[in-house]
Amino acid sequence: MSRFARRCAALLCAVSIGATAQDFGDTPYVQTPQVVVDAMLETANVGRNDYVIDLGSGDGRMVITAARQYGARGFGVDLDKRLVALANANARKAGVADRARFYARDLFATDLSPASVITIYLLPEVNLMNRARILALKPGTRVVSHDYGMGDWQPDVEFEMDAPGKSVGRNQRSKVLYWVVPDRMAGRWVWTFAGEGRKHAIELLLRQNYQKLESSATLDGRALPVESATMSGTRLDVVLNLPGAGRVSFSGTRINQALDGEMVAAGVKSPWSAVRTEIIDPVHVNAPPPVIREFVQ
Repeated sequence: MSRFARRCAALLCAVSIGATAQDFGDTPYVQTPQVVVDAMLETANVGRNDYVIDLGSGDGRMVITAARQYGARGFGVDLDKRLVALANANARKAGVADRARFYARDLFATDLSPASVITIYLLPEVNLMNRARILALKPGTRVVSHDYGMGDWQPDVEFEMDAPGKSVGRNQRSKVLYWVVPDRMAGRWVWTFAGEGRKHAIELLLRQNYQKLESSATLDGRALPVESATMSGTRLDVVLNLPGAGRVSFSGTRINQALDGEMVAAGVKSPWSAVRTEIIDPVHVNAPPPVIREFVQ
């Protein structure tokens, strides 16, 4: 989408919902109320080790708040040079200009790879145009959006809140949506479990659509129900009901083709690891059919 087209789309959106948007030049600018900024940063669990990139940064309040309240660093980008100048001036006033900077830059030409957190208040169509770039980021990168989603990539967290002073929409309400960029966890994972006086072979088969998992398992080659299998970033959590052991949880972080973590059985924690013997490509919208292949060491 060209710069002109994006401006027209934003203007049409503002007009269609009867927005009274503060207009800097020819780019409609709608502030995110500070209470929503606070909720977005809290939802993303921003901390002093985070690097925040705000796409469409306006007056800079998102990155400035992240720097002032949480000690984070980061930058924002906006097409309007006067907004960028305002944001940098606001950062200086807040005493965080060394940690919060703003640039006149097209968000599509912005390198997102340094981010541990990405914040957005963009039109749904622009979110969709950015989705593939975001999904390609380091697993575990957090993304938080004001009002708009990412198509069929469902958020991990979504809630609605009061937004006093919000200049667009009705009833002065806002949505906050939060995602964690998922790892590629799909495939066949194997490990052993000691129970009833001997070792058992467990195989867990995972198929993945974004961060959602479909799972099945076997114990010594026989079907074993999976109570739950969830992931967040590079972390996998699985709960199985095992003969002689009852409910056992397995939690680990993927490192190459291995999972390293711990299992908890009868309240006792012990080290746990698994190895992936087959990889299955995740299924996303507009992606080719999944490919199953053996993993070669």
